[in-house]
Amino acid sequence: MKVQQLVILAALMACGAAQAEIHGYADGPKLPGVPYCVHDPARPQPRIITTGGTVVVKAPSDAVVLFDGTSLDAWTPGWILKDGAMVAANRDIKSKESFGAIQLHLEWRLPAGREVDGQGGGNSGVFIMGLYEVQVLQSNNNKTYPDGQAGALYGQLPPLVNATSPQGEWQSYDIAFEPPIYKKGKVTQPAKVTVIHNGVVLQHGETYLGPTQHRKLASYPATHPETAPITLQFHGDPMEYRNIWVRPLGKRDLPN
Repeated sequence: MKVQQLVILAALMACGAAQAEIHGYADGPKLPGVPYCVHDPARPQPRIITTGGTVVVKAPSDAVVLFDGTSLDAWTPGWILKDGAMVAANRDIKSKESFGAIQLHLEWRLPAGREVDGQGGGNSGVFIMGLYEVQVLQSNNNKTYPDGQAGALYGQLPPLVNATSPQGEWQSYDIAFEPPIYKKGKVTQPAKVTVIHNGVVLQHGETYLGPTQHRKLASYPATHPETAPITLQFHGDPMEYRNIWVRPLGKRDLPN
């Protein structure tokens, strides 16, 4: 085998050989600890499972209700209120209130009958603190690069399984998030997240490499806010959201 062929083979082995039927980026930066690149189409597809569908949970008494189907007042302007749902339009929106460590519940869906292809047609995202994305994507019967599927830590870590219900059905996310801890300008504990999709664990106490990036390797900035708004992404598709509430997670109460 010629030296040039060996170099090409080594590059493919480092980040995975692209699969023609899956859109992705086989030439991206290599992710630490795995033989794949950011948005690598050759990364193994998460196993597909069937769930019982959306888990509807009413807001607990100590929750901050961000959307109950009646008003968009908790968010910056831009989206549409229709039939008890928030419909993505025009631009990303942010919660007017800021949060750090949280428990977040929300429900989302893509209306039936829309053409979906990879990252196009049914795409949105939940950015905790406006920085850390949990991908929202119509991944039922829709292949894409695994670190861009529903429930992925976008550009970093695929979900354990593909638990997405068919198009037109409501989906639920339950997310527990802890922001990174900094000491003397250095990260001593990275941001951590658990994601449950339709009652199924997709991410279990996983860590972020840093704030979400597209086609770049994430890393932590020199400084970081203590709290920040939640951002819902408009990716050109009319994704719908409902029943959004947040429980800020403070320090554990200690006995007197």
